[in-house]
Amino acid sequence: MKRFVLAGLGALAVLSMAGAANAADLSRRHAMPVKAEPAFVAYNWTGLYVGINGGAGFGTSRFENLLGTNSFNTSGGLVGGTIGYNHQLGAAVFGVEGDLDWSGIRGNTGVGGACTTTGCQTRNDWLGTARGRIGYAFNRFMPYVTGGAAFGNIKASADGLAGNNTTRVGYALGGGGEFALAGPWTAKLEYLYVDLGKASCPAGNCAAVGAGTTDVNFHTNVVRAGVNYRF
Repeated sequence: MKRFVLAGLGALAVLSMAGAANAADLSRRHAMPVKAEPAFVAYNWTGLYVGINGGAGFGTSRFENLLGTNSFNTSGGLVGGTIGYNHQLGAAVFGVEGDLDWSGIRGNTGVGGACTTTGCQTRNDWLGTARGRIGYAFNRFMPYVTGGAAFGNIKASADGLAGNNTTRVGYALGGGGEFALAGPWTAKLEYLYVDLGKASCPAGNCAAVGAGTTDVNFHTNVVRAGVNYRF
């Protein structure tokens, strides 16, 4: 009798274990699938872009001839267009960028030294740059450094004389930051130091004949913002 009781208890234990295993298997087969989290997609800066920019320039100009030297401040606004291309390798972003702006940067000084009439004036009517850029992408934000060629005009004049208008090529150095907005749009803020070097104004055009040739230097600090559209 005892033998039959033990056999019955053993069979009951086996059936219980089999039922539990079947229930666990059924639970796994009918469990709701878990949706995977979407993969993180970093912003890609590679591509051609065009844009607009605007800001201000402030710097100095210097008139120098046999009679002496005059230095004075210049300032004014700028607005124009931009075109460029970026190529991203990892987090590093390498690019080229060009821009051409209308410029209202100008300044003047009174009589004395190199200026023998009622005063001297320097104007810059247009300003462009062709630069390389190196940036580091923090996903949608990219700080960068930039440098290359700058070109524009230096218009020197003295009241009552013919004056002189010369196109010059110099250099531009600076840096900034660009932020990706919605879709293909980005916005940037940058600083450039621009030096157009020295223009020569013939005797009689910017000062009295006896003063000889007048050298007119021009450099400016440009602070501007821009909006770009990337293709």
